[in-house]
Amino acid sequence: MKIGIAGTGRMGAAIARRLLEFGHTVTVWNRTQEKSSVLAEAGASVAATPAAVTRASDMIITILTDADAIESVYGGSEGLLGGEPAGRLFIEMSTAQSHTKKALADEVRAKGAAFIDCPVGGTVGPATEGTLLGLAGGNAEDIARAKPVLDQLCRRVEHVGPVGAGAAVKLAMNLTSLVYWQCFGEALALCRPLGLKPARLMELFAESSGAPKIFERRAGDIAATLEGRDILPVKFDIDSVRKDLRTMIEEAEAIGCRVPVAERALECFDEASRDGLGGKDCATLPAIWSRRARGR
Repeated sequence: MKIGIAGTGRMGAAIARRLLEFGHTVTVWNRTQEKSSVLAEAGASVAATPAAVTRASDMIITILTDADAIESVYGGSEGLLGGEPAGRLFIEMSTAQSHTKKALADEVRAKGAAFIDCPVGGTVGPATEGTLLGLAGGNAEDIARAKPVLDQLCRRVEHVGPVGAGAAVKLAMNLTSLVYWQCFGEALALCRPLGLKPARLMELFAESSGAPKIFERRAGDIAATLEGRDILPVKFDIDSVRKDLRTMIEEAEAIGCRVPVAERALECFDEASRDGLGGKDCATLPAIWSRRARGR
C-alpha cells in the first residue's frame, strides 16, 4: 500500500521501518527533517510538506507531540488536509485528549476523507516487533479498512467505541504505568538502607504482586540506573511522561473528575525536569526518586 507517516519521532520512525519491512511504499514527513534521513536510507520517500504526504498516500498515519502539533500539521494549505484528502484514510495515533480527536474527525470528514483515532500501547521495542496494542475509535467500516495495516503493527487491535474513545482508553491505560515510575521510586527508597544489589532487588520485585507488565521489559534498565549507568538509546523520556500526564489531568478535568495521584506524580517529574533530567529515559525515574528521598 501507499502509506504516509507524519511525525517521525521515536515511535513514528519505528512504525515506518516496520511498514517498510512489509513492502509498503512509505512517504514520511517531520518538522525536523534530519529525523527522516535515516528512514530515507531505509527506503522511505521524504516529503517536503504534510500536504505532499497526503497526495502520495492512500492511508496516512499521524503520531505527533500534542494538540497544537496536530492542528498545525493537519491545517493550512500545506497541511495534510491541504493535499487532496478526499477518499483517503487518516489514522491518528497521537496521545491527546478525546475532544481533540473528535474535532479533527469532523474536519477530516468535511474534506471527504475517513478518520479513526488509534493510539497504541507500547514503546519503540513493541513498535519494531509489531506487538503494539491498538485502541481504535471510529466507524466499524473505517476501522476494518485500516485493520490490515494495523495488524502488521499490533498484536491486538480493539475497537473501543466512536472517535475519541481510543484516546480516552489510551490515557487511562498510560496513567497507571506512568505513575508506577514514581511509586516504584518510593518503594526503592525504603530498600536503599539495606544495601541490596539492584539486580537482586529487581528479581525480588519481579516475583511479587508489585511488578506490572511494564516491569518485564524494563527491570534490567531500572537496575542499570540504580548502578549509575544511563539507558541508551532513550525509549521514552521524562519530558514525554510529563506531557502525557498533563494530558491525562486535562482529560479528567474535561469530564468532571480529579486524578490526584497523577497530579502529584507530575509534580515529582516536573522537579526532575527542572534538575535537567527531562531527556533521560523514564525508567530512570525510580532511581532519581530513591536517591532524592534520602537527600542525595
